[in-house]
Amino acid sequence: MSLQKQTLRNIIEERYKKTASRDHRVQRMLAELDEEINTIDDMEVFILTCENIMLPLQQAISNIPSDDREFTLNIAKSYLDIQGEEGLATVITLWDDLGVKGCLTAERTEIVRAFTTLRVLLTKDKSITEEDRDIVLTAFTQEFERRAAQKRKKRAGGSLEDVTDFILGYYKIKRAEAPSHFQADLEVDNWVKAKDGWLIGISCKRTIRERWKNVSSSTEVYNRFKVKYIFHVVTFDEDLSDDKLTLLGEQRQIFYLPDNSRRLKYASEHVGLKNYVRPISQLINDLRKELK
Repeated sequence: MSLQKQTLRNIIEERYKKTASRDHRVQRMLAELDEEINTIDDMEVFILTCENIMLPLQQAISNIPSDDREFTLNIAKSYLDIQGEEGLATVITLWDDLGVKGCLTAERTEIVRAFTTLRVLLTKDKSITEEDRDIVLTAFTQEFERRAAQKRKKRAGGSLEDVTDFILGYYKIKRAEAPSHFQADLEVDNWVKAKDGWLIGISCKRTIRERWKNVSSSTEVYNRFKVKYIFHVVTFDEDLSDDKLTLLGEQRQIFYLPDNSRRLKYASEHVGLKNYVRPISQLINDLRKELK
């Protein structure tokens, strides 16, 4: 028993010898293991836990993608390959959903595989009671979710902004540098340079809801920095009021809305709003006209 515990201590100290910042935690863990492992049965439980719970758990987590784009790029490209510019609205609208659903599917696949393997192992051991088996399986599931949630947080954010990069790259539209010292409350994801040398900013957002009365820049600022237009691609437009469209549209901001959008149909037929809205499927064609 003493030999086994000393070997365990040596293995763990060797593993973490280069991480001085963790030394306190490592020594605390070793002290707790020394207190908890007192019999051969205790050691066997510890070994079983390492081999059949912690290692499979670590492998399952490592198999979950770290980036939503892995699940999105191929599907998005297929839409554009088949549907052309008519597929733009679908690609933009589904960009986030595809990544999230793909990664969650991978999580579910991994936990089912690891959970099933562990359940079979525990069922074969007749010395383990049904209650103990349930406790182990529940603890395994809780730990898997804790680790998966940490990885999920790292993936979150930025997906929708990435879609403009993908679309411009797919259609081989060269991006330009952002104008120096240009300040705008609305984030612009990409810039392209028109044939007259002026810049067009492209922003992709779910909705224009944040401090919208303060997000416009005056035409004087646009002229100073040679900003011709700001193209907003908006996937949820129900809160895109007439006031928003009018105020921002007068500042050379154009809104690209889903082709089947109720707001697009309404604004397109409105004498005071029709110049500020266009269908998403028209985005690439409009950019090409400005570039060539």
